[in-house]
Amino acid sequence: LNLRLGEGTGAALGISLVEAGVKILMEMATFADAGVAEKGEEPVKREA
Repeated sequence: LNLRLGEGTGAALGISLVEAGVKILMEMATFADAGVAEKGEEPVKREA
């Protein structure tokens, strides 16, 4: 294949970064899911 450093290694390392980003986006809670109050709202009391 006669590849030089950077021609394929960057793509191989970049895939894991893209996968990590997708996982974060899919699993992160939204403000509504987390019960974050908007400005001026009373916070919602949750049981632990």
